[in-house]
Amino acid sequence: MTLTAQQVAERVRDGMYARDLAAQAAGIKVTEIAPGCATLTMTVRQDMLNGHATCHGGVIATLADTAFAYGCNSYDELTVASGFSIDFLAPGRLGDVLTARCAEVSKAGRTGVYDVTVVNQRGERIAVFRGRSYTAKGRPAVGA
Repeated sequence: MTLTAQQVAERVRDGMYARDLAAQAAGIKVTEIAPGCATLTMTVRQDMLNGHATCHGGVIATLADTAFAYGCNSYDELTVASGFSIDFLAPGRLGDVLTARCAEVSKAGRTGVYDVTVVNQRGERIAVFRGRSYTAKGRPAVGA
């Protein structure tokens, strides 16, 4: 049986999330998945606040990086980050529901570029992230 690209992406989501203890610990949920794209959410908790009572930048980067991981692995080819940059535009606050939307910009050969936008529940941009990926050809992200 041949799976559609969407079915492959959904299988990757399920397989990765079952083993993704970091995402689970942060309360990150994968709300949408498609080939080259992913949308994830996370609620800012007390234990995610920094010394200024705003969401720690590393936590926001974790959410964005996780969206990037699901987006670039959605083809079921083992793909890792070769680097990323993130710009913080506004603070996340206690109780905010942050949504990270990943979209593929380019995928050629073994490399890819993905953009992630993080917004709060009011649609205000919190951060923008650009990830660079490297694919290990012939190795499945989750396999059968």
